[in-house]
This record gives sequence, structure tokens and C-alpha cells, in this order.
Amino acid sequence: MSRRCELTGKGPMSGNNVSHANNKTRRRFLPNLQDVSLQSEALGRSFKLRVSSAALRSVDHRGGLDAYLARAKDEELSSNAQKIKRDVAKAQTAA
Repeated sequence: MSRRCELTGKGPMSGNNVSHANNKTRRRFLPNLQDVSLQSEALGRSFKLRVSSAALRSVDHRGGLDAYLARAKDEELSSNAQKIKRDVAKAQTAA
């Protein structure tokens, strides 16, 4: 399972641990990923996604999963999220 957010594309970053003596050793900063179920109003069902906490706040701020996916760039989304985005767009044009 990759350590990458399915909505924002956030992944691990690297940096340094810096000791009191100013010794530097490499470390990784991992994103705060959560397994969540997000509800799509256009499709009337929920989807299980692995999403960062920052992305959850963004989804809530934009008014739900459908609104978030409508404005999201395809390069940032996982293949699963891109499929959900296409299905939501198809359901909204049909309605």
C-alpha cells in the first residue's frame, strides 16, 4: 500500500533530524493518511479512499466529494479517484 493521498497526491518528503550538536541524519516525513468512506451525492453511494487529513478538510470546505472532484486536477488524483470523478461527471450531466 503506497503512502500517497488518493485526492491530493501528497507523499513522503525527506529532511534531516538535527541533534543538539547539529549532527544531521536523513529522515522521512510521512503524510497523515486515513482510511475513510466518502459519500457521493450524485451517485448515491460511498467510496473507501486513503486520504490525508488536509484533503479531508478540503473536501469538507468545498462542499463534499463531488464538488472537490469537479475542481481537482487529474494529475493529482489516483486512478481510482479519476474513475469516481468520471462517474460523477456522467451522472451530473444525465441528471
